Amino acid sequence: MEHWEVLLFFFMIAIMYSSVGFGGGSSYLAILALYGFEYHLLRALALLCNITVVSFGCYIFFKHRHFKWKKVVPLAIVSIPMAYIGGSLRIEESTFFIVLGLVLISVAVLMWFQPLKSIEPSLGNNKSKLLVNSGLGGGIGFLSGMVGIGGGIFLAPLLHLLRWDSPKIIAATASFFILVNSVSGIVGQMSNPEFNVDWKLAAFLMISVFAGGQIGSRLGAAIFRPRVVKFLTGLLVLFVSIRILVKYL
Repeated sequence: MEHWEVLLFFFMIAIMYSSVGFGGGSSYLAILALYGFEYHLLRALALLCNITVVSFGCYIFFKHRHFKWKKVVPLAIVSIPMAYIGGSLRIEESTFFIVLGLVLISVAVLMWFQPLKSIEPSLGNNKSKLLVNSGLGGGIGFLSGMVGIGGGIFLAPLLHLLRWDSPKIIAATASFFILVNSVSGIVGQMSNPEFNVDWKLAAFLMISVFAGGQIGSRLGAAIFRPRVVKFLTGLLVLFVSIRILVKYL
């Protein structure tokens, strides 16, 4: 591996993201793109690292009973096949990076404007909630599989804006959403005959984010101020997205 500092960056990203309930896929993609890794590796590496980080987070949320399965299942059922379809798509390099650049800009904006304070859940009829959950899950799942992110960074702020549930329930839901979408997306990629990944590189990166994720999950917001973490990470993601778009547009 030519750039060993990438391991340190992934380690730090995993600490920060896991401390606020995410996997870090968008920032993994940003770092890999910044260092010029081959584009066909980016999606697989980011999703594998996502799975490594959020698996433990999901266990913690499950242990503390923060999942409301009647609300989570409609999101996941639709998102899983859509993430698979998105992951199985063959995308040209220029198209991939243009879509990635636009997605990363959206991620940066969502990071800066995601609510951090508690919002009382909104009441509504079950039918409308089911439709909303299915629509959100399917759309974000497809985009997640296609680009190589878990989708939690899109899902969480939208759920906050919809007053979907309490912040803790939303964090747990986003974590589970990232996990199932990342697994489905990587399986979709593997179904593509052109799928290729450097498993040695993947192993190093996964070990790095596993260590970071363990630390971040335990530290949580007690050490890192969520607003500062999201602001600084958003700046990194925005910087990379602009560089990508300038190059490929």
